[in-house]
Amino acid sequence: MSRILYAIQGTGNGHLSRALDVVPLLRSRCDQLDILISGPPADLPLPFEVKYRAQGMGFLFGKKGGINFVKTFWQFKSAKFVSEVRHLPVDSYDLVISDFEPVSSWACKLREVPCIALSHQSAVLHGASPRPDKEDPAGRAVLKHYAPSTAQYGFHFQEYAPGISTPVIRQQVRELNPTNEGHYTVYLPAYEEEILVERLQYLSRSIRWEVFSKHSRSPAEYGNVRVWPVSGPAFLDSLARSAGVLCGAGFETPAEALYLGKKLLVMPMKQQYEQQCNAAALAKMGVPVIKNFKDKNLDKVDQWLHRDEIIAVDYPDHTGDVLDRLLWEQLTGKGVDLSSVGAIPRKKERHAARSEASLLQ
Repeated sequence: MSRILYAIQGTGNGHLSRALDVVPLLRSRCDQLDILISGPPADLPLPFEVKYRAQGMGFLFGKKGGINFVKTFWQFKSAKFVSEVRHLPVDSYDLVISDFEPVSSWACKLREVPCIALSHQSAVLHGASPRPDKEDPAGRAVLKHYAPSTAQYGFHFQEYAPGISTPVIRQQVRELNPTNEGHYTVYLPAYEEEILVERLQYLSRSIRWEVFSKHSRSPAEYGNVRVWPVSGPAFLDSLARSAGVLCGAGFETPAEALYLGKKLLVMPMKQQYEQQCNAAALAKMGVPVIKNFKDKNLDKVDQWLHRDEIIAVDYPDHTGDVLDRLLWEQLTGKGVDLSSVGAIPRKKERHAARSEASLLQ
């Protein structure tokens, strides 16, 4: 019997979006799958049961392009986090998989239980992945120690090294029929609604903007700018019909925009090392990057609006293969019955997998 705990970071929507595909695939490959989510309440509806909900160490978005560290600090209850770590029964599972989730990771570290990272952050930390010109040792240290792990399987915009796979594009996105109805979809969760409306109208009053804001509670329209609260179905509909996407330098939204063949412009969040690394990776692929919404950067946005440059990518659906490889490498030889795993690699495939450096350094 195989029992797996899959722990997901709930800050933002990227980790949960990936979980929409990962959870059913894992469930079909084990006898018992329990889910933990830590962080603030999710914006996305979740079609699966969550056994553990934890405060964790989530970050709160600000309204001017970065993390609100003051609110993040005051909402963080260290005693609560320590209690969550101490009481999470990670040693009752055959395998703990963490998507950059700190409670499960530190619970495993405390009990000397293996913790397997299945995340974008694992790939960002790999030495072969792109870095910003200006290094950030403190930011890298936070990324490295936030959710410690004993083995790593990563996702990135390109396969920079063995053990790094291209993004998980959820089935909801793969099933879309992309069109171009002329508007631009905007998702910049670290900016408040007023700033976005003012800057976008300053750029152009003839272009239609569809903005999704974490700070808005109801739909609103300001001339050529429409604003909605974050909603999974509405966002996907806007994304599929858009001419292009302006968003932060996260991972899932840029990857989905590229997969759908949309023009993409990214603005990395301030003081967020992971997004600075993502921006560096996207820039190498030819995606334009701006630092902020200051006047000196708006010419670059205007140039992007008047170009039709699309970055071609190849993002096959191989999430099941990644999970099969992870399960085989992490559970074989531990006395766990793998007969329920959906697609265990054949002998030749297992030999090839072992010959690769699957664990990220």
